[in-house]
Amino acid sequence: MATPCSSFKVLSEDAGSHARRGQLELPHGSVRTPAFMPVGTYGAVKGLTPTDLRQAGADIILSNTFHLICRPGTELIRDLGGLHKFMSWKGPILTDSGGFQIFSLKDLRKLDEDGVTFRNPKGGAKIRMTPESCVEAQLNLGVDVAMVLDELVPLPSPEPRVRDAMERSIRWAKRALEVPRDAVNGTRLFGIIQGGLNEDLRAECIDRMAPLPFDGFAVGGLSVGEAPEELHSMVGFAAPRLPRDRVRYLMGVGYPEDIIEAVAAGIDLFDCVLPTRNARNGNLFTSRGRIVIKNAAWRHDERPLDEDCSCFTCQNFSRAYLRHLYVTGDSLGGRLNTMHNLHHYQSLMTQIRERITDGTFGELLTWARQRDERGRGPSWWRVDEEQ
Repeated sequence: MATPCSSFKVLSEDAGSHARRGQLELPHGSVRTPAFMPVGTYGAVKGLTPTDLRQAGADIILSNTFHLICRPGTELIRDLGGLHKFMSWKGPILTDSGGFQIFSLKDLRKLDEDGVTFRNPKGGAKIRMTPESCVEAQLNLGVDVAMVLDELVPLPSPEPRVRDAMERSIRWAKRALEVPRDAVNGTRLFGIIQGGLNEDLRAECIDRMAPLPFDGFAVGGLSVGEAPEELHSMVGFAAPRLPRDRVRYLMGVGYPEDIIEAVAAGIDLFDCVLPTRNARNGNLFTSRGRIVIKNAAWRHDERPLDEDCSCFTCQNFSRAYLRHLYVTGDSLGGRLNTMHNLHHYQSLMTQIRERITDGTFGELLTWARQRDERGRGPSWWRVDEEQ
């Protein structure tokens, strides 16, 4: 087994919570943590170029191993020089394993102890994934961080079903560690903690996984049907129990309030389709709350989406114009909206990092906990103001 890397360093910590600011060194560059990873499932964040992503402030992006196996194939990407060259992204890349698809494509897969067989949603051919082949596929891609293959279950689920998935995930994680990685560009391997909403199972999973030589750990199996307060409670329970010297990653979360709450628990890394998918659907995040751009209220509005935002969209276009693009179905609207939402999320992460360092993170956490509903409430730029 490879030994865990020592490329993560905690730079500062918040006195009133478990929040921490850090630096993660990876083969393709540094990641400032806490960090949010834009999701480029097929090797592209829809509508955006690598330059757009850098300008938004992204240090690292996420792609999905299962979907890249489906199209165009990880061997083809390897033969063309790896995923970084294929998509012309020079920064770090993390790839999810396909474990989420075991949950989301349950009608297209058959699970067994050795692995999982999918029916390719793009044509119907069989795709076989094992813990070993999943790591090998990610090595073909040449990514900076590979995730182990795991099993997650919908929430709520009966305790025996949750335990069964947790036990299988641990067995698969140990098999993934046996795949040689030393000679392949320093790809890191992260383990995934399962256990649903059961604290005893989560604690047991951590106790059994933490001694293993993973380079980081993810809290998985959440944001799959549980209430926000259940999500926050389980992250608050699990994150501080993970090894302090390794990266802690919360998979598939979420809203700005969820991110702030998870940072307070000690999480360093996030991903979610929320800002990009919402952007394409015309739901936009601003420092004053959310805007649904299709609403007729914006038809004559000459203001930018967010007067406090420095993104390309807000510096050049009005709400009226963005509404016009949306209602006419012009693809430029989705691109400009996505640029804004990702800039908003990256600005939030910058705020979080700065507040951890200057000792004011508690004000941001208080703001998140006082929100009257998701996406509404006082500006996180001005947490001391009345709205």
